[in-house]
Amino acid sequence: MHNQLVSLSGVLPLTAAVNEAGHLAMGGCDAVALAHEFGTPLYVFDEETLRHQCRQFQGEFRSRHPDTAVAYAAKAYLGRALAAILAQEGMSLDIVSGGELAIARSVNFPPERIHFHGNNKSEEELRQALGYGVGRIVIDNFHEMQLLNGLSQARGRRQKVLLRLSPGIDPHTHTHTTTGTLDSKFGIPLPTGQAEAAVCQVLELPGLEPVGLHVHLGSPIFELEPYRQAVDVVLAFAADMRERYGFDLEEFSPGGGFAVQYVEGQAPPSPAEYAEAIISALAEACREYQLPLPRLVIEPGRAIVAQAAVALYSVGSAKEVPGVRRFVSVDGGMADNIRPALYDSRYSALVANKPLDQRRETVTIAGKYCESGDILLRDAELPPLEPGDILAMPAAGAYALAMASNYNASLRPAIVLVKDGQAKLMRRRETYDDLMRCDVWPPE
Repeated sequence: MHNQLVSLSGVLPLTAAVNEAGHLAMGGCDAVALAHEFGTPLYVFDEETLRHQCRQFQGEFRSRHPDTAVAYAAKAYLGRALAAILAQEGMSLDIVSGGELAIARSVNFPPERIHFHGNNKSEEELRQALGYGVGRIVIDNFHEMQLLNGLSQARGRRQKVLLRLSPGIDPHTHTHTTTGTLDSKFGIPLPTGQAEAAVCQVLELPGLEPVGLHVHLGSPIFELEPYRQAVDVVLAFAADMRERYGFDLEEFSPGGGFAVQYVEGQAPPSPAEYAEAIISALAEACREYQLPLPRLVIEPGRAIVAQAAVALYSVGSAKEVPGVRRFVSVDGGMADNIRPALYDSRYSALVANKPLDQRRETVTIAGKYCESGDILLRDAELPPLEPGDILAMPAAGAYALAMASNYNASLRPAIVLVKDGQAKLMRRRETYDDLMRCDVWPPE
């Protein structure tokens, strides 16, 4: 494997290679040929990497704590083909909307393996979840607790629930993706006494069966210590609730937020390191507070899909600003990946049609949309780029597609799945007719 592919080995899909044509290949498919066949922007998912990540998280956690459910956080990206792969791999699914539930239902994802999150689930979404038999609903607030209790009672059943707590722990990540601190829209605050009130209330509601507690600190979390802190804080709380109200902690979730590598030299902890930190802390806390080991639920999202996908773009115009910078524009940008504009996220890149080219120049990769902030890569070191080159941005599987838009009336990209030299269309590129499909014209 060539030097650049070696240096980006933690970022590119596991099957990435340079083929005989001297092009980037993934899943045995030539990236340049894929770009020509399906058009650009194009998102390419490597099936081997997807399945490997599912198996690695399940293996590392279950080898240390067999009673672990690994629930994929669908908000990172969910489509029907991906949902079917996750189901085949024995994964559970963490959803946050009726739309994600509808995608799961469309491929007959096992309902007992679905966990429904969200800070403002609608009555209709809760009805749909109860109707499909969703295994766990994670209660985020007192309003939802009462609403769900009524809906569940009307069906003559008890819905298993977890309470999502806000533990007051800072995971030291971006402010927009921090969720475990007290100043967050998510979860029932623990230090304020509201979490205790929630436990007290939920135990009295006949339509709900409280089975556990949930926290989610944020993402991406490159440190292990916040997880250890969260385990200790929540287990201490659980022991207190057992003493006061007879609450039994059958299940516990420290959430997800597991980091991935986007750029060279910024490797996160491995799944094994996350597993070791969380499960050792869990075992220690259970000993200290004299609690039985609960079922563990973890929720990797980005850590399953990010490395599996590469975004391909066609290079177009360039602009030289002497003494300032060189802009090179591609045919995608913030409409298919808003993360650099929204979070100042950094990515890596290589040129798919000449990955062996050793020449380097400093360029800024701009998108095609009418925003000055539409920059995908600032000050990237790449071979000289010419119109028609195919730029590959790895680690594109998480949040880019999920947050994609039709800004400037653009078309959301096609998505393909590659394996053993075969490319299958997971989602076709949108058409102009798709853009107008929901318009009523003339207005009625």
